[in-house]
Amino acid sequence: MSIYYAICDALPFEMLHWNFMKNALLAIIILAPLLGLVSTMIVTGKMSFFSDALGHSAFTGIAIGAICGITAPTWIAVIFSVIFALLFSFVRSRSNHTADTLIGVFSSSAVALGIFIATLDGGSFTKYNKYLIGDILSVTPFEIGMLFIVFLVVFVFWVIASNRLTLCAVHPQLASSRGISVKITQTAFTVTIAVIVTLAISWVGLLILNSLLVLPGALSRNMAKNLKQYHLYSILAAMLSGILGLWISYQLGTSTGAAISLNLAILFAVSFLFRKAR
Repeated sequence: MSIYYAICDALPFEMLHWNFMKNALLAIIILAPLLGLVSTMIVTGKMSFFSDALGHSAFTGIAIGAICGITAPTWIAVIFSVIFALLFSFVRSRSNHTADTLIGVFSSSAVALGIFIATLDGGSFTKYNKYLIGDILSVTPFEIGMLFIVFLVVFVFWVIASNRLTLCAVHPQLASSRGISVKITQTAFTVTIAVIVTLAISWVGLLILNSLLVLPGALSRNMAKNLKQYHLYSILAAMLSGILGLWISYQLGTSTGAAISLNLAILFAVSFLFRKAR
C-alpha cells in the first residue's frame, strides 16, 4: 500500500491527498471490473431481480451478525447470502414456478426477516442506514486486500467458465446436450454474485447496488458486436463511472454510490441513442 500511496501523492489531484480517498479509489479500481464482468451475465441470464434479492439476504445476514454481537457482520452476511443462493438454486431446480416468482418469494422473505431481526426488542433501525446508502470512503486496507483476493478468484473462474456460463444462460438445453452441467454452472455463478453483492453492500448501499450490477451490462449490450466487446465495454463503463463518481462525490459532497449509478445511467442513455442511430 505504501507504493500505491506514494503514486497517489505524486498525482496532481487534491482528493488523493487523503488516505481514505486513496483507499476508496483503489477499492473502485478492484470492484469495478468485478461488477462489469458479473453484470454481463446477469443481463444475459435475466437475473437482475435475483441480484437485488441477494442484497436483501445480505442485509439479513448483517442484521443477524449485529444481533449476535459480531464486530464484522459482513462475513456473516457472506455466509448467509451463499446459503440463500444455494437454497434458491435448489428450489428453482425442483419447482415449476417461474424464476421471477421464486425471486419475489425469496426477496420479500429475506427483507422481512432482516427487518424483523433488526427491530427485535424495539431495536433501532437507524444503525443499519449505512448499509442502505453505503460509504466506500470507509473501506480499510484489510478489506481492500480481501476484495483483491475475491477479484483474483472470480477472474480465474471467469477465464475457465465464461463460455459455459454464456451458453447456459442463452440456451441451457444446448449446454446440457454438450455435456455441461447447467445446474452446477448456474449454482457456481449465483454463489459468485452472492459474495460480490455482500462485500459491496456496505460500500455501495443496498438501495442502488442492483443498478451497478445491471447498468454496465445493459449499456454494453447496446454497443457490443461480439462477446469480447460485450465484456470489455461493461468493464470500461463500470471503471469510468466508478472513478468519475468518486470525483463527483468529493467535489459535491454526495453519496459515491449514487454518483456512480447516475454516471452509468447517463452512459446507458448515450449508448441507447447510439444504438438507435446506427
